[in-house]
Amino acid sequence: MITIKTENLTRKFGALTALDNLNIEVEEGEIFGLVGPDGAGKTTTMRLLTGILDPTQGRARVYDKDTVKEAEQLKEYIAYMSQRFGLYEELTVMENINFYADVYGVAKDKRSESIERLLGFSGLLPFKERFAGKLSGGMKQKLGLACALIHTPKVLFLDEPTNGVDPVSRRDFWNILYDLLKEKVTIFCSTCYLDEAERCHRVGLLHKGKLLRCETPDKAKKAYNAKTLEEAFIKAIKEYGLNPNDKAQNSK
Repeated sequence: MITIKTENLTRKFGALTALDNLNIEVEEGEIFGLVGPDGAGKTTTMRLLTGILDPTQGRARVYDKDTVKEAEQLKEYIAYMSQRFGLYEELTVMENINFYADVYGVAKDKRSESIERLLGFSGLLPFKERFAGKLSGGMKQKLGLACALIHTPKVLFLDEPTNGVDPVSRRDFWNILYDLLKEKVTIFCSTCYLDEAERCHRVGLLHKGKLLRCETPDKAKKAYNAKTLEEAFIKAIKEYGLNPNDKAQNSK
């Protein structure tokens, strides 16, 4: 089943083309990584696919819902964790999760089991009474993910979810994502970390609003006889006559 499909999806802001004729398909139960440096168009793509922005031209469907005409219906099936996910630092872990359960309309008599599962799933159970503002960066990201998952979405959008998070927390976060695949959740994730992108089933290499390639990490490396995805990405930029110095970060 195709859960995300775009057709010539384009977004302009005045004279700036932030996204230029994006054409992708993402299958159910797949982790798809959108890779590129700051300014590549990753966040614009996320906002278009979640119905926050309307395209200048082209169209997109997510879980068989038109992102413009059926934006309200779409909200029932998706979750979007932005770079600045709105956790309330003066609330505890439990209070934050309950707040988002209210926002998503999760019935109070049905949320207890889900909350306990998410707390255990994310390793937050021992910290459920801790104020969000007292959590580490990695724990805040896990709490943000738990809040996003409280209504059991079919498609999860993550905009650079591990940016600025320590390596151990990044690994733990990705382990949680892989566990979600068992429930056939489709994950659309943007990142500027190319070592992290290697964990995705497929990646789209995005640069200055243009999709350069879309394939598995191994195929991307093989296409350019590259040892790493970073090397493949740099070669792809050069192939398209773009600036090779404006590239994504490789995590150390």
